[in-house]
Amino acid sequence: MYTKSDILMDLNALCIPKGKIVTVHTSLRAIGDIEGGGETLLEALLEAFVKEDGILAIPTHTWDSDVYDRRRFDSCIGTLPRLAAAHKEAVRTLHPTHSMAVFGNGERVEEFVKDEALSDTPANPKGCYGKLLAEEGVVLLVGVGQDKNTFLHCVEEMLDTPNRLTATKVKKTIIHRDGREEVKELYWFDDSEISDVSVYFPKFEPAFRYHNAIVDGRVGNASVQICSSRKMKEVIELIYNRNNFKELLNNPKPIDKALYE
Repeated sequence: MYTKSDILMDLNALCIPKGKIVTVHTSLRAIGDIEGGGETLLEALLEAFVKEDGILAIPTHTWDSDVYDRRRFDSCIGTLPRLAAAHKEAVRTLHPTHSMAVFGNGERVEEFVKDEALSDTPANPKGCYGKLLAEEGVVLLVGVGQDKNTFLHCVEEMLDTPNRLTATKVKKTIIHRDGREEVKELYWFDDSEISDVSVYFPKFEPAFRYHNAIVDGRVGNASVQICSSRKMKEVIELIYNRNNFKELLNNPKPIDKALYE
């Protein structure tokens, strides 16, 4: 069984510079048994990354529902997100489907989250994921693959990738802590040709590795990918430009090396 000290030692060994924005997607099961469970993991993440003006951002998505109830701490993507949403120090963003629990210095966090309420797409480049890129933050994949890397949706939005978003908006409801209901409209994932484009995001991994966008590590039993937001965006843009933005993510066929080497 892993202790908090064990987990913290592994996180520090990842050698992520202090003061960075770190977005974390995690599988508790992949890490193995932790003394204190997810609460201990969250404590270790906070201690490792919320230092010297760093920001820890944990996605707390609710995209499986038409309602985001801020009086509750629901999330459709696992245990750690629910614990992060409920944490007393968390600032949970106002995105109606792709919220985050954000930790760090008050003023810096306020700046990081302030535009989420205006987002009208799942991973809007003007919101947190765009700011992750602007500040050259990292995406930490702990025991999960690139199919869980929500930042890649933001990159595709930045590049205006065809057939990713619907032409019309859908309605989602936010219930605020005072019980007030707010209806938000946003463009949604276009599944008319590809039911779930993120299933094919792992196709980018060989290209990311070729361009040193990924550094490998471990936390407990879990393999970890430390992913540079800037380099991932540059690699995807290179691939799409070389391919004239023809569709690449509608089948499991590997991406041609000529598109990124």
